[in-house]
Amino acid sequence: MLVKYFHSFQAVASSSNEETSSLVVGCVLPSTHSAQQLKEIREECYEGKNRKIQLSWIPQARASGDQTVFSVCKGVKAFDLCQKHSLLVTGGMDRLLRLWNPRFSEKPTAILKGHSSPIVSLCISSEDSQIFSVSTDSTVKIWHIQDQCCLFTADPIVSGIHGNVSACSYSPAMRSLYVAADCIAVLPLMLRSKRHSRITVSHDEAVMCCGYSKEFRQVVSCSEGSVVKVWDFDTGRQVFEFTATPDLTTITCMTFDLKGRRLITGGTNGCLKVWNFNSGQCLKTLKKEGKCHLVSDCIFLEVQGFSYVVAVGGDRRIDIYSDVPEDLYHVQRPQPSWKDDLKNGHKEGILSVVQCPPSLLATGSYNGEIIVWNVASGSINCRFVGPLAAKEQNTEGLDTSVPSMVFIKNLKVLQLSPTTALLTPGVKGWVNLWDVLGGRKLVSSFKVSKFQQKITKLSIADKTTLLYAADRIGYIYIYNMETFDPEQRSPRAEHFWRAHTGSITSLQIVTSDQVVLTSSTDRTVRLWSAQGEFIDIRRDFKSWSHQRTFGQPEMWSVQIPSSWTHPGVPYEVLIDPLSMPHHDILKRKSHLSIAISSDMTETDRGELKTL
Repeated sequence: MLVKYFHSFQAVASSSNEETSSLVVGCVLPSTHSAQQLKEIREECYEGKNRKIQLSWIPQARASGDQTVFSVCKGVKAFDLCQKHSLLVTGGMDRLLRLWNPRFSEKPTAILKGHSSPIVSLCISSEDSQIFSVSTDSTVKIWHIQDQCCLFTADPIVSGIHGNVSACSYSPAMRSLYVAADCIAVLPLMLRSKRHSRITVSHDEAVMCCGYSKEFRQVVSCSEGSVVKVWDFDTGRQVFEFTATPDLTTITCMTFDLKGRRLITGGTNGCLKVWNFNSGQCLKTLKKEGKCHLVSDCIFLEVQGFSYVVAVGGDRRIDIYSDVPEDLYHVQRPQPSWKDDLKNGHKEGILSVVQCPPSLLATGSYNGEIIVWNVASGSINCRFVGPLAAKEQNTEGLDTSVPSMVFIKNLKVLQLSPTTALLTPGVKGWVNLWDVLGGRKLVSSFKVSKFQQKITKLSIADKTTLLYAADRIGYIYIYNMETFDPEQRSPRAEHFWRAHTGSITSLQIVTSDQVVLTSSTDRTVRLWSAQGEFIDIRRDFKSWSHQRTFGQPEMWSVQIPSSWTHPGVPYEVLIDPLSMPHHDILKRKSHLSIAISSDMTETDRGELKTL
């Protein structure tokens, strides 16, 4: 049961699990004879009498006209009132947010879906017209009151929420949400700026992942709002669109089968779905029994002639599903977990998984641990724990997670015979190089991000040793690992450029066309040449160049190199402060700039504050 007093309404509200009276909002004092009652109370207090006073009125049950009773299925666990928007919001066991007129209890004005677990705490920010809700799985969602849509979903592990959530509170002055669990987690909020007329976006929400189907020459992208879009790779035209889940569960990862004909998506609700992405038909659901946790990553692999879907996530286990394309239209359970996984596996949620054919599989977790497995036997081949950045003393608060990994075969390190190497992100923009077979040890750690930003994606071009690394503020760096010197802690990048203004969520090299496919939380999906030239076509060379972003009205031709321009920079990247080039004149400080930034370090200027 929860009880709150709302001064602006002069009312007390209380909730319960009883469906017929899930929430009662009532006056503090009865409306009848209220003036006389207040007068008597003031008189007795003024006279200071200590004896028991017999008042002319006797406290009674509140009259029906002085209260509003709301009936909600399975009761109300959390609620909040807002006078500015004349809004009451409730949440509970059925995982739905209901928006009400506080004085009308017949039915809600809107119902918001998206949480995968019961809602235990919520609050309204009247200043920002937003609702913050927290569920029992510690997932935080931000909703827009007028648009009645989910603006953002915060992952509990990334946000530092540990234990059972008891309450949340939003501070407009600090623009931060405070979540009370085992400790208080502070989630700073960065509001999205108004979109410029020149800016083209591919989705209305953050793009969580994208991929290229060689079979159909199509690009598939998935947004935070579970919208899946299919694009023609050669022209950029949108071919198809569908919503992947009725409850708008966020899609967190995706992969294709080996032929690129079927799409597999994973979400925050712990399910994987197999799709015919050209019709929007769900062919099968892959799901564990019992409580399901967020799916962080999934891959499709082939071992000894058999195909499997491998998924990892918040439950710290490796889930393996047999792929039988003919077996459709039902829920499929995973194979029994490996014994070594149950006994000696990850201690925290797994964030990424990658295969090295024929039999190696690597998994990386939130706490920086990397385990290399033998897929054939299900046993651990070796285990690594990423080192911290050089000379780093205070390790508390550092992001040690492993959001992406990549294997390199036949790489020569330290002048030894060619070996299989594994590259993983470290802290503060570093990348770690591990020798998986020859010695099973750390070979080198080197700095990649010039702004000390976390590396979010790694990719290797097929049949080459070119390493592509993307960071949290949208930069892409290219390194030639064939000429890489392990002794260098800051090797020189072959090339780097700013591709997005947000964190890069997908990075894939389409070797057949020598282009790079990227997606980002800035809501865009883009194509680049292998060296970072933005694919750009101009109908009028005197006009401002049209950007090669999926979703723009103009079509392009990937096959015609003359339609690419260099340097072709997307408008929002061009005007973003973090895209400013390094130049001596920009380093000169005026008295004003010194006063403004005297307490800001160089690292702080490159940090991106996000929820």
